[in-house]
Amino acid sequence: MAETNCASAAVQGMPPTLDAILAVGTNMGNRVENIDDAVRRLEADGSIIVVARSKLYRTAPWGVTDQDWFVNACVGVQTALSPHELLKRCQAIENDMGRVRTRHWGPRVIDVDILAIRDRQICDPDLVVPHPFIAERAFVVVPLKDVAPALTIGGKTLDDMIEALDASDVTPLQ
Repeated sequence: MAETNCASAAVQGMPPTLDAILAVGTNMGNRVENIDDAVRRLEADGSIIVVARSKLYRTAPWGVTDQDWFVNACVGVQTALSPHELLKRCQAIENDMGRVRTRHWGPRVIDVDILAIRDRQICDPDLVVPHPFIAERAFVVVPLKDVAPALTIGGKTLDDMIEALDASDVTPLQ
């Protein structure tokens, strides 16, 4: 398993209607349909309700750049699932949709990541919340602002994070 950054980062400003915020991304096949399918699967059994959804954004690859462009979005959800149950659900959706992990940060049919869970801080070997790379990824921060504009992580606003990043390759599809 890759080394994770478990530095404590307090989350504030989560809308009271949200229990968690998830990032969804894809760069294979019909990207828009992959995002829509993942969101439908999140809600399929009623244990997760999507109450906020960002625009869809076309984004350049991050980390491993010799791959096709992505579509990324964020969703705010209500759920009574525990953090680890939510993680298992996200991973099950990835697996059911055919995600194959052959290359770290490589191409994927779908990626569903937990960004934040209320004001929780979790640092387990299999789950780090808030997500440790939020502030480094314009493709996450820009759609995250659509869902939770007042969110701060580690004392930084989303606007502060966007200003510190090159977000020029994060463009709305809608």
